[in-house]
Amino acid sequence: MHLSTEARPDALIVRVNEERIDAAVAIQFKDRMRELTGGGQGPVILDLSRVTFVDSSGLGAIVAVMKFLAPHMQLELAALTPNVGKVFRLTRMDSVFPIHATAPETLGNVGNAD
Repeated sequence: MHLSTEARPDALIVRVNEERIDAAVAIQFKDRMRELTGGGQGPVILDLSRVTFVDSSGLGAIVAVMKFLAPHMQLELAALTPNVGKVFRLTRMDSVFPIHATAPETLGNVGNAD
C-alpha cells in the first residue's frame, strides 16, 4: 500500500497512491494509516484522487480508520473519483465523513511512506 503524507499546521494530508482500496489491501491500508497517524492531533485529510475503486472491504477499512482516530483526530475525505463517490453516496457514508471536492494543493511532501 503506497501512501504519502504531508504534515501541515492545520492537518495531516495522506495521499493514497493506489487505484484500489479493496479486500487485497484493506488490512495493509489500516495498518499503514495507524502508523502514519499515531500520536497526531487535528484532522487527517485522506486524498482519494487516484483511487478509482473501493469495495466493501475497502470501505470498511476507511471506516475503521475513522474509528481508531476518533475522538482526537477527525478523518476527512477529499477528491473522490466518480466511482468512489458513488459508493459513498449509495452506502450513505457521505453523511458520515466530511468530504471535500478537491484535494489540498501540494506544498511538497514532508514524508513518504510505501
